[in-house]
Amino acid sequence: MLIKLIEAIGAFIEKPAEGIGRCMLLLYSVLKHIVKPPFEIRNIFKQMLEIGVNSLPVVLVTAIFTGMVLALQSYTGFKRFGAEGLVGSVVALSMTRELGPVLSALIVTGRAGAAMAAELGTMRVTEQIDALETLATNPVKYLIVPRFLSGAIMLPALTVVTDIIGIMGGYFVTVILLGASSKAYLRATWDFLKQQDIYNGLTKACFFGAAFALISCYKGFYAKGGAEGVGRATTGAVVVSSMTILISDYFLSAWLFK
Repeated sequence: MLIKLIEAIGAFIEKPAEGIGRCMLLLYSVLKHIVKPPFEIRNIFKQMLEIGVNSLPVVLVTAIFTGMVLALQSYTGFKRFGAEGLVGSVVALSMTRELGPVLSALIVTGRAGAAMAAELGTMRVTEQIDALETLATNPVKYLIVPRFLSGAIMLPALTVVTDIIGIMGGYFVTVILLGASSKAYLRATWDFLKQQDIYNGLTKACFFGAAFALISCYKGFYAKGGAEGVGRATTGAVVVSSMTILISDYFLSAWLFK
């Protein structure tokens, strides 16, 4: 009975441990090939367009309504204590520290991360990646490095947009709709918002971008089982990336904002 229990625990742990190990090896290979020429500049800009520019509409919509809802709820709560003037600081700090990087990462993961996993998974099951290897082209350098760099570069850029639009959405609700003082909102925003809050939020965004790109590429790169396997890889990429973002957000926050 004890042996069977140990075997069951081992079987339960074996697959995740193997996946983490292979993902770390892939990360090592990516970091090694980033600094080795030739540099796939064209592919990098192509992926930056796909991850950043094409994700902009959904990021804008999410950011403005997040800022609006946050301002509305904060104003309603603070009004009970006569602290409506602090709404601007709450919106600014919440967007730059947490909501900006986290929401941007989750949205881009659902859109671009799923596309990465599906594209690489299709290439794997149709043996296109094997064909690249036969042509003496390193698939990690050609396929994964541009996506990894683009994720790490474009997610902070999207986070900046999210922060600005979210604060503007909060201003619209607080000042235009609820009639609060414009000067009080702006003063609270600038008095309490520090440069370190913005920099730390962008640091988190950079990590999230690299993480979701790596995990999505890993899931697609090692997909197997035909069309069904591509579907599993796509679903797994979004789920694992989202969980990684949310879990790592706590540890990054505890480290950066202590």
